[in-house]
Amino acid sequence: MSERHELDAQTRPRLMPLPEEHWDARARKLLAVAPRDPGGRVPNIFTTLVRHPDLYEQFMPFGGQLLRRGRLPERLRELLILRTSRNTGARYEWGRHLPLAKAAGVTDADIDRITEGTEAHGWTDLEEHLMRAADELHSDARLSEATWEALAGYFDDAELIEIVMLVGQYHMVAFFLNTAGVELDPGFERMGFTEGGRNHA
Repeated sequence: MSERHELDAQTRPRLMPLPEEHWDARARKLLAVAPRDPGGRVPNIFTTLVRHPDLYEQFMPFGGQLLRRGRLPERLRELLILRTSRNTGARYEWGRHLPLAKAAGVTDADIDRITEGTEAHGWTDLEEHLMRAADELHSDARLSEATWEALAGYFDDAELIEIVMLVGQYHMVAFFLNTAGVELDPGFERMGFTEGGRNHA
């Protein structure tokens, strides 16, 4: 297969969102409480993942705990998610979290820095440590002693656990999105997303 055809194959969905006319009673019950986009549309991630209803049912409370009820400040949470999205090449994850990040105070300058990594000019010390944490978890599946100690100066034990679990959660989500080829929903954009995220700084 040529490189062009291989790229085309990678960008076509392997799993399509489950059409509403194919929702059985359980899928309808699960999706009835899913977050919805303006106009009432259920995002593609949920209508695709619901093809495995048992997993969907368990996944949603865990993801909701990290995203909606976590201990980390919203802005810092979104910085970690966007850096993880960039590291994993997860276009969908990036596009869906841009509005959340901006609502939490992430600026266009921050978004530019996220694509550059820890060496970008303008990070605070804490933000630089968080970017390094996302990168280390991505590349090494653990935090270095230096990064752990640095973060421990800002966060308590529960928050340190949450940082690791948050980055891990969005790796898992990226694996699903990238492999299934879930398409970004209408009305969302990938502003600032750059390819080659796995070659992070």
